[in-house]
Amino acid sequence: RLRVVIADAAKEIKSSEWQGTVDILHVDLYDHEAAAPVLDSVDFYKNCRALLTEEGSMTVNLFGRSASYDQSLAKMAEAFGEDALWAFKPTREGNTVVMAQREARRPKSADFLVQAEAIENRFGLPATKWLRVFKPITQ
Repeated sequence: RLRVVIADAAKEIKSSEWQGTVDILHVDLYDHEAAAPVLDSVDFYKNCRALLTEEGSMTVNLFGRSASYDQSLAKMAEAFGEDALWAFKPTREGNTVVMAQREARRPKSADFLVQAEAIENRFGLPATKWLRVFKPITQ
């Protein structure tokens, strides 16, 4: 059920066709220069949230060691709510993946572990290790 759409994201996310239909939304905020997020406003994130199903989530790659990280996080928190945000620890290169849930949920660690083990078994990826660097923004 994967569908890749190549379009102007600022316009496409406002299309009624997508409202409430997206389970997972991956957003790349940077252009070819990667100097700063191009689409990074509260309204943009609210539009992204409107696309998601009740159980849906959005992931965004940010530069976790730059000044824009905190600003982007604050905008996402305004659109999604602080309790809906999770982040991985920044990589050596400074990238940080942030996840925003349509509806804030705090699954039990055991639930995450079951899913991580399933990913490891099916795809051979080290998903249980990822859990050590994946935390809610607010505790």
